[in-house]
Amino acid sequence: MKLSALLNFKSIVIQCHDNPDADAICSGYVLYRYFLAHNKKVRFIYSGNFKISKSNLVYLIKELKIPIEFVTTLKNKPDLLLLTDCQYGEGNVRKFPAKEVAIIDHHQVYVNLPKLNEVRSNLGSCCSVIWNLLKIENDEDIVDKNIATALYYGLYSDTNAFSEMSHPLDRDMVESLDYDKNLIQKLKNMNLTLREAKIAGVAMLGLEYHAENRYAILRSDPCDPNILGLIGDFIVAVDNIDVCLVYSILSFGVKFSIRSCSNETKADELATFLAQKIGSGGGHTEKAGGILKNELIIKQYPDYIEIDDDSAKHSISNIIRERMADYFENAEIIYASNATLDVSHMSKYERSSITLGYVEASDSIPAGNMAIIRTLDGDNNVEIKDNTILIIDMTGNVKAISLEKFNNSFKKSRKKFKLNIDYSPVIKNADTGKSISLLPIAKSCESTNDIRIYAKKLTKTTKLFSYWDLDRYMVGQKGDYLCVSQDDLHDMFIVEKNLFKKTYKAV
Repeated sequence: MKLSALLNFKSIVIQCHDNPDADAICSGYVLYRYFLAHNKKVRFIYSGNFKISKSNLVYLIKELKIPIEFVTTLKNKPDLLLLTDCQYGEGNVRKFPAKEVAIIDHHQVYVNLPKLNEVRSNLGSCCSVIWNLLKIENDEDIVDKNIATALYYGLYSDTNAFSEMSHPLDRDMVESLDYDKNLIQKLKNMNLTLREAKIAGVAMLGLEYHAENRYAILRSDPCDPNILGLIGDFIVAVDNIDVCLVYSILSFGVKFSIRSCSNETKADELATFLAQKIGSGGGHTEKAGGILKNELIIKQYPDYIEIDDDSAKHSISNIIRERMADYFENAEIIYASNATLDVSHMSKYERSSITLGYVEASDSIPAGNMAIIRTLDGDNNVEIKDNTILIIDMTGNVKAISLEKFNNSFKKSRKKFKLNIDYSPVIKNADTGKSISLLPIAKSCESTNDIRIYAKKLTKTTKLFSYWDLDRYMVGQKGDYLCVSQDDLHDMFIVEKNLFKKTYKAV
């Protein structure tokens, strides 16, 4: 959906969910300013049983002059009811009649969506979705300091101070915004109330420690999601705790936060594992989090009991304990530098020539400069040299190699290099901040060397520290393939099952 498609409606009401948080308020405000800039008749409302009272939100509304209204009824049907940071028909959204409904959101889809919708469940905030829509429309010129501050604070609040931010579009937005730093600093220091300080203390008293795998689980009373992160930061500093999970049971399900100081556990990967099929999770290697939704939990666990009863197998606390135990106890860790695989039980495969993209890096970033390569998998710092070539694979990942290695392993092709992926990789000059999208300037090449490997299907979650990188692991799930080069038995890697079938054939 494009924002400009909504300009056809005469009267527009923007609605966020009941008891709105910062992302709901900020995203609604940005939409309000967009329609106001295009001379539309627009209102911004919320409903529910309570008016906004949290000190940081009251201060935010006052300082940015956000015209949000508390209503219980709408006298007239608007031509368009635009829901932001929520979905029409959800339990925490009062249902108002309208001639047409549209949705902009970043949560998982739980209802039947109207024709007009833009739901990006992989983004950290609704503000990120709206910023990207403005970018698509080339309407970024309306982003003044107030709008920039709202966008920044919406994402900051919904990703636990950016610790749960995983999508590159979120990072792109943060880096583009000229926000009010003084206001943001004040808002950051208004997050914790005396009541929430007591909640944090009570949660710490209930710490549940699992010594064998050095992780802790804590349950907190309902509170601002940022408090979960504060508790986790404190607990993971304890000398014999490497990983900490803090969760809070809310009306819609569960909000959780993860902290890790172990290189054998990536917080974002653990968050994704915990939320698999029952919610969403993500973030960074050390800090991550997510949500679990009641509707999805019930689908996976038909005997799920929403009242948290430790005697019930499928109460939420026991589901979380079960998944944490499964993650730590049923995963294999391989260090390629000192592991020896028995290849006699592995099948032989080869990879034929494949078409990839390449970019001569010094054409975009002067040699001698540091560059940031941004992909869906994260950011990598690369020193650009005269002979640096960037290879783009079929998933959008980017690898820097030398011109000599390029000439030995690839040949240029006349084929057009095209990718249909969620995020186009970019190269960013670390000195100037200038970003260049790589796909429009990428040319085609083909690998010239057939790669011969031994491979076998994984039977459980496996973490592999490659011979070349002892600090970060690649992870494979059951059904993916563990591979080892026939030329070097320490050269091990994991390939996702669908990609493996596309790129390798049995010998």
